[in-house]
Formats: sequence, C-alpha cells, structure tokens
Amino acid sequence: MNGKRVLVTGGAGFIGSNLANRLAADNDVVAVDDLYLGTPDNLDDDVEFVDASVLDDDLPADVDVLFHLAALSSRAMHEDDPARGARVNVEGFINTVEQVRETGCDTVVYASTSSIYGDRTEPSPESMDVAARTGYEASKLARERYAEYYENFHDVTMAGMRFFSVYQGFSGAEEHKGEYANLTAQFAHQIANGERPDIWGDGTQTRDFTHVDDITRGLELAADHELTGVYNLGTGDSYSLNELVDRLNDVLGTDVEPTYSENTMKNYVHDTMADPSKMREATGWEPAIDFDDGLRRVCEPYL
Repeated sequence: MNGKRVLVTGGAGFIGSNLANRLAADNDVVAVDDLYLGTPDNLDDDVEFVDASVLDDDLPADVDVLFHLAALSSRAMHEDDPARGARVNVEGFINTVEQVRETGCDTVVYASTSSIYGDRTEPSPESMDVAARTGYEASKLARERYAEYYENFHDVTMAGMRFFSVYQGFSGAEEHKGEYANLTAQFAHQIANGERPDIWGDGTQTRDFTHVDDITRGLELAADHELTGVYNLGTGDSYSLNELVDRLNDVLGTDVEPTYSENTMKNYVHDTMADPSKMREATGWEPAIDFDDGLRRVCEPYL
C-alpha cells in the first residue's frame, strides 16, 4: 500500500501500533486510541496520534482505508460488563465505518477472532460452522454480520480477519498490556527473570501462535487486494503451553518449571489451529516467521 491516507483504530495498542508503524513508511497514517489498552509510546513519530474513542462522533474519518482493530480484546472485560463490551466492539465498529463511509472510504479491514471455531486440533477453515460461546465472541460475530450488511447494502469492501494467537514479546508493543499480553510474552519475561509461569490446567492446551509481523503484513495485503468476507490469519501449526515453556527454556538457557492451577474458566477454548489456505490463495500470504524464529525474537532482549 502506497500513498494512502489510513485510519487505524486501536492504533496505539499492540497489533494496531505495529500496523500503523509499518504503514507509515509509505502512507499518511492516523492512529485513534482511547488509551485503555494502548499507549502512544508504541507509535513512531511519523504516525499522527488522536486520543479518541470509536464511539465519538468526530473521528478523523477522511481516509482512503480503515483498519478497525479497536476492541475490548479480553473475554473477561466483556463478562464484567457485557453492555460496555457491545458498545465498544459492535457500536464502535458501526460508528467508525459509518463515518469513513460518509467521506467516501470504501475499503475496510477489521479484526475478528479465531476463538469462534471452538476447540480444534485440526485446521479450521472459514467455511465451518462457528458459534458465540462468550460475549467477546458474540461481539466479533456481530461485526462479521454488520460487515455483510455494509458489503451488500453500501458496496463497501469489508475484510474480516480472524486472528489466531498473536504475539511479539515485551520488547515490542505488548509490555503495557501486562496480564492481557499474549502468554508467549508473559512466559518469556517470567522465565527470563527466574519466575515460574502459571499454566491453567495441565498445559496440554494448544495454540496457533502467529507473530505480529505476519499479522500486519496480512492486514496490509487484505487492503491491497480489496478482500471481502472473512479470512484466517494463522500459521496452520499449533503448540501446547508445555511445549511453549520448554522451548522458551531452551532459547533462554534456563530450566524454569511452570506451576499448574485449576482452570475454572467457562467455555475455555482448549485448542486452536488455522487453515490459512484461503488467505494464501487470495493474496499469496504465507507466515514468514516460524515458531522457533519467533521465540528467538521474543527472547533476544533477555540474552
């Protein structure tokens, strides 16, 4: 993407800031964030930052492309206040799309979630049945349905990206998220400092860990190709949390054992694995950072 004016909501957050910084090299990028889970410290100097909520009525909407990543991104936040979760994740989505649409923007790429697939130890294609088991998942499925409306009624190009477990490490843009950061970043930091990471359950649960650089490249490609519909952004490989701890120990040269706690979380997704073939066929996207390379990047600041 080149020479566009771009709006990234949630732009001071983890994924949003990585995307905004990536795009700012060749585009005019404005990042909107209410700083609930973001910080402008994540942004490069050439990104314009606006402290605002996606529920505001005067967003910087005169843009060519909208990347809508703003969300209450934790299921716990939704269960604490389901109405607020719906306002931010659904109403905020509609409010932002409405404002950019009125200025003539017809290219939108937005964040959905892979957790709607439920427990999957086999690759999950976008064509399979999905369900809302939590308020967070309901809000992301609502986005997908409203995206269909904007495609069919307003001819806006809407690409929904179902992220799998996105990580980078505390040396990137995750540290400010603390307990809401990806487990890869949390566990690496703890192990590097001689602390025992705590795993809910027995550690056999698996995740499709996808590096944020691959995610942001996929988001840019979705806009470049003016994709419509929903697409997985994941590697197609999964690793257990026990394997994660073992490999972090290998990279760090440590021998820190995890602790295990009872997992009492209702409707917990035990296993995830992407089928990324639809995205690959549409854009040529392939994950470029495998699990071992990604963990080396996460651990490098501690070595």
